Amino acid sequence: MLYTEKLLAELERQRDAFAHYSARFGRQIEAYRAALGSLGERYPTVAALEAALATREHASGARPTAEYDRWRALQPTSGKAAPALAFAPIFANHEEARAWAECLRGVTTVAVDGSQLLPWRDASLPVAIVQAGIYENPHEPPAPYLKDVVTVVLTPEELFAADEQEEQGDETRMSVAGQADRMVHLRRFELEVETLIARMRAHAERRAKGSGSERPIVVFCDGSLIVSFARRMAPSYRERYLRAERRLLAASEEYRAPLVGYIDTSLARDVVMMLRALPAVGEPLPAPRGVSDALLWRGALGWGDRTPAFFAARADLPGEEPHGDEAVGQDVAFVYFQAALDRPPARIEFPRWILDAGLLDAVMDAVRAETIVGNGYPYPIEAADAVAVITTEDRARFYRLFQEFAEREGLAFNFSRKALSKSRRRV
Repeated sequence: MLYTEKLLAELERQRDAFAHYSARFGRQIEAYRAALGSLGERYPTVAALEAALATREHASGARPTAEYDRWRALQPTSGKAAPALAFAPIFANHEEARAWAECLRGVTTVAVDGSQLLPWRDASLPVAIVQAGIYENPHEPPAPYLKDVVTVVLTPEELFAADEQEEQGDETRMSVAGQADRMVHLRRFELEVETLIARMRAHAERRAKGSGSERPIVVFCDGSLIVSFARRMAPSYRERYLRAERRLLAASEEYRAPLVGYIDTSLARDVVMMLRALPAVGEPLPAPRGVSDALLWRGALGWGDRTPAFFAARADLPGEEPHGDEAVGQDVAFVYFQAALDRPPARIEFPRWILDAGLLDAVMDAVRAETIVGNGYPYPIEAADAVAVITTEDRARFYRLFQEFAEREGLAFNFSRKALSKSRRRV
């Protein structure tokens, strides 16, 4: 139980610490915003910016694309501004926005999102579930939309398979429960990738057979297309994440299915690190404690506006990987997109081939339209999440069904009395 009076007293005691952090953070963000605003004057072309970044021995966080020159051509010759590409038209109300969103007619949007049920640590037999929810809308009435789910049960052998390959002295080893949880998250990611690729392939096959029109498709996934988090994992896990990432990017290009990774609240610092990599003008930029790319553009974009595209060029993965430090990230480009005026812009990641093929503007219009339908968040991802989610009630139902299954099959399966007591008291 939380005691309000004690909490308020503790917050008051820590008031100066919060005020000090807020002031320091304000100075940091202003320094980076100033550096971003002067970027166009300091480096008037993509070639000039690339030349400045080329002096770096290590990854620069981000690299400009040809869209940098597009922005510079639209920018006034004087004045400082963060790189931005304006969206037109401007809507007077939501009714006008929804009318514009009819541009989705004939465009098939697909989204896949996942969920999981981690092993209950107080159960005698480790078992888990991963699910991938699918939402697909052809936007061509009366053709129906699709809602479906792929469910996979993880057995004890699968939950601990990867850790059997690690050496006993590996510093990445952890508790038995931690190993199982780590495998569940990996299998969820792999299942989401497998499901996305299956939907891309199905559409490509229909086109090849002539059973469908050359209708455009845009595929959404919830989260980043760059598996930076894998770099701290043991090799067996890291390799599987990387393989899945590369398969997804390759499938998007092979099947000509534009893929969008949507990050609603991004903490990425690719542009921040790029600014810090450039030669300093005056005082060097401070260490970016808490400063993320999205915050640099907060308040600088109107609804629907976006930044020019950048290539990811971070050194997030160990050098022994087949693609090297930077090549993994440089298969992916990104923009920041103002999806809601009361929040920092969202980060949109996509395979590089979309930019090379000249499809980015059309893809971003699909993102805008689905964001209008979803009132500030892409509706397909929201719908896929609703299909995939495993609730507390679902957890209880699963363990009841599994217990019945175990009894029929003669398997030993039970819960600790402590766990059952907690469950009863916390309902």
